[in-house]
Amino acid sequence: MNRKAFALVAAAEEHRQNNAKHRPSREEAEEAVRTLLRWAGEDPTREGLRGTPDRVVRSYEEFFAGYAEDPVEILSRTFDETAGYHEMVLLKGIRLESHCEHHMVPIIGVAHVAYLPQSRVVGISKLARVVEAFAKRLQIQEKLTAEIANAIDLVLEPRGVAVVIEASHQCMTTRGVHKPGVDMVTSRMLGDFREHAETRREFLALIGKS
Repeated sequence: MNRKAFALVAAAEEHRQNNAKHRPSREEAEEAVRTLLRWAGEDPTREGLRGTPDRVVRSYEEFFAGYAEDPVEILSRTFDETAGYHEMVLLKGIRLESHCEHHMVPIIGVAHVAYLPQSRVVGISKLARVVEAFAKRLQIQEKLTAEIANAIDLVLEPRGVAVVIEASHQCMTTRGVHKPGVDMVTSRMLGDFREHAETRREFLALIGKS
């Protein structure tokens, strides 16, 4: 791990520890759910809703598990023995489930992640875990796309990184303008993917976007 990545890991750990000191208790979180139920016009003491606060809090623990993950640390275990491999490494169609930070409703889609190794590669499961770590937080898609690409670029120091995300936003399909069947596409190209049109075209062709 390079010095900059190591410093970010340390900073992220300090941030998590500070947040933990001020984190509401589970009981407080469950009471907040009961408040919302009452606000919506329901009775949280009725039989069908008695277990809802606990279920909602447990769901949130899963939905937002990314706050407990450090993407830089996930990528830190790399491999140097690549037999001189310098071609594109692509993981496409990574299922993505996130939540809109404006309305706290789901963002569902897929991510395509590629990089051009300089001297090190990382296990492909780590690429999927990095997507997951950033997605399991309150997000906007533009920021999510950039965060994934920037983390890979920082830790692996490759010749280039490309990330494309295609997702449906329920803040648009189930409320507001109510436009189902619409996907948002965002991309982040770094290094050779930005500078060389041929490399970019190869990546887009491999993910079916040429």
